Amino acid sequence: MGVDVGIVAQRGNDRAQRLAASLIRTVHDHGDHAVVDEATGRAIDADSVPLEAMNDCAFVVSIGGDGTFLFTAREAGGAPLVGVNLGEVGFLNAISPADAVETVETLLEEAHETGSITGRSVARLTATGDGWTLAPALNEVVVHGPKRGPAGGVDVEVAIDGETYTAGRADGVLVSTATGSTAYNLSEGGPLVRPTVDAFVVTQMCATEAMPPLVVGAESEITLTASGAETAWAISDGRNRQPLDLPETVTVRAADAPITLAGPSVNFFDALEKLE
Repeated sequence: MGVDVGIVAQRGNDRAQRLAASLIRTVHDHGDHAVVDEATGRAIDADSVPLEAMNDCAFVVSIGGDGTFLFTAREAGGAPLVGVNLGEVGFLNAISPADAVETVETLLEEAHETGSITGRSVARLTATGDGWTLAPALNEVVVHGPKRGPAGGVDVEVAIDGETYTAGRADGVLVSTATGSTAYNLSEGGPLVRPTVDAFVVTQMCATEAMPPLVVGAESEITLTASGAETAWAISDGRNRQPLDLPETVTVRAADAPITLAGPSVNFFDALEKLE
């Protein structure tokens, strides 16, 4: 019996779309079925489904950069994910285009032999407030004021498992996963965390009286209580946004459902060299 494979290509990227077409042929040659997201389907005239329908696939291939991978993880993270990196730096995309076909063939063989795909489980963050919950974040959750810079910040009290760590005026506060430590967290002066470490990082953004970034266990409950501004926002992975009715407390914790990264792992230290 054949298996279903999802393929998501970076929008507007001809190279990604050509590789998607090649991977479709590879999947079909093995007697299996490939589907693409709707944007890719329009671009290459292939069978397509809404991205969330790929949750039931044996695995899903994301072709592009980290942004495409985050998009795929948000909508189809119930299936094991494989990232093909077309950019210079890819902490979430482990596979080069030259290795994509071989990797897909290996995963198809595994799916047929064992009935499942093995991989590394990666934690995500969920943020909740008064009557709302943001989509799980693979990289980070941010609470910030109406804008960056003077007169645009917000008062935020940060507590870990009910104990106050710091409180004061800042542009915002960022909570990242270990996976996301190389993204927004790094640009705000937070530490690098090896992705295999089971931890989260709390980093203030341009605080008036800053405390050092704090690394906490992944079982921790982090509460960010925002006040002292006309508006504030909670944001998941830079895309899902929730306006806050101040004062409001945002609770950040590990999401119930992690994602599974399939295929070869990123060499973390090699990827770091590309940041220079």
